[in-house]
Amino acid sequence: MMSFVNFLAAEGGFAINLNPLETNLINLVIVIGLLVYFLKGLLGGILERRRESILKELNDAEARLKTATTELSKAQADLDSAKEKAEKIRADGKARAQAIRADGEQRTIEAMAALKQDALADLNAEGARLTEQLRREAALAAINKVMADLPGRLDSAAQARLIDASINNLEDA
Repeated sequence: MMSFVNFLAAEGGFAINLNPLETNLINLVIVIGLLVYFLKGLLGGILERRRESILKELNDAEARLKTATTELSKAQADLDSAKEKAEKIRADGKARAQAIRADGEQRTIEAMAALKQDALADLNAEGARLTEQLRREAALAAINKVMADLPGRLDSAAQARLIDASINNLEDA
């Protein structure tokens, strides 16, 4: 197997070099050590600033969460208050509507009663007018009948008695 590794090394192919001085292992350790020493402060500072930034953002987020929670509680309390006010307004509106409806019904009943009274008064007035008209017509009919019968019944003695009775009635009045 060794011959295969030598063969590859002789031909310029792949081979493992186990000599530490030829592989620059010491140079790599020194370079890596220096990089760690110098970059430790730089990377540590960057990481520390990043850590502080993240902590600050977390604290800010917690503060915003507390504020939002407080505002949410206040908003819920305001909502509950608004619901109570809306319910009270609705109940007051229903009570007012019922009162208005009852008042309207009462006014309608009163208006109907007034119309009935007016109609009754008109009916009574019309009845009185018709009664008076019938009296006049009956009186005129009686006068016409008397006037028709009077010339045959009225002689001079009856005329004198009638005139005397009329004068006596005028003196008494």
